[in-house]
Amino acid sequence: MYGYAAVIAAAAAVCLAVYILLRRHYEKKMKETYRKLLQSLDRALAGELPEISYDESMDGAVMERIGRILRAYHVNHDKAGKERDAIQSLISDISHQIRTPLAGIMLYGGLLKEQKLSPETENLADKIQKQSEKLDFFMKELIRTSYIEQEMISISPEKIEVESIVDMAFQNVELAALKRGVTLVRREISGVCYADRKWTAEALGNVLDNAIKYSPEGASVHVETIAYESFLCIQVQDFGIGIREEEQGRIFERFYRSDDVRNQPGFGIGLYLVREILRKEGGYVKVESEKGNGTKVKLFLSCYENFSADLNGKY
Repeated sequence: MYGYAAVIAAAAAVCLAVYILLRRHYEKKMKETYRKLLQSLDRALAGELPEISYDESMDGAVMERIGRILRAYHVNHDKAGKERDAIQSLISDISHQIRTPLAGIMLYGGLLKEQKLSPETENLADKIQKQSEKLDFFMKELIRTSYIEQEMISISPEKIEVESIVDMAFQNVELAALKRGVTLVRREISGVCYADRKWTAEALGNVLDNAIKYSPEGASVHVETIAYESFLCIQVQDFGIGIREEEQGRIFERFYRSDDVRNQPGFGIGLYLVREILRKEGGYVKVESEKGNGTKVKLFLSCYENFSADLNGKY
């Protein structure tokens, strides 16, 4: 009886050993399969197409299909890239072609208004000027939209005096301020940050443009810098219509426009572009406002190089 039990025990031990060996074998094989799969996906993420070994195993079939999917993706990705480049080139060409005659129309319209005109002719000159200004506005909005849709924002942060950013932004909006009789007030403007001068001035200009647009005629817009430990803040304060609390979390969404400003020209691109530019620089934007009591928009720019966006800021 003891001999029979020993045989049973030995058989069970053999079965267990075989099970363990088979399990280790398949685990090793599965790990190798997963390793190959991960390597293929890593090469695909790096822009390389994986090598495919054609055999009749299930692993080979899986890898072959993954390879086909990745190749199809690369073909579509390359095609999309070429189409994006073509659209970018087309928009650039159109904007360049339009700018020259449009600048001429605006110049000659302004010169015409300076002449002694009959009331009827003066009225026509006013219409020419207003329509040319509207066309200029829509062309700029088209270009700003293309920045986002075609991913044309290429950020290269560098150590820079914030004053140069503010100077450039003021130059971009001073005509709009003059037309509305809004005074741009510069308070303390100093400090160094890591930012892309051109794109950050574009972002600040968008904020200033909104502050001017939504302020009453004859009002003022105040700009100052506030230094923090890790960030330098450019604060823009206006005393205009303000923003309702329930909308303050949405104003940076693409194409969002409040019902309170539907009568104003715009597509809801400016503040979205502000957020994207600062995000790619390693900064952020905040808003403080109360309906009817003006708005503060704060642009936080990094004071340190290692806060800059990944990939050396290239997008």
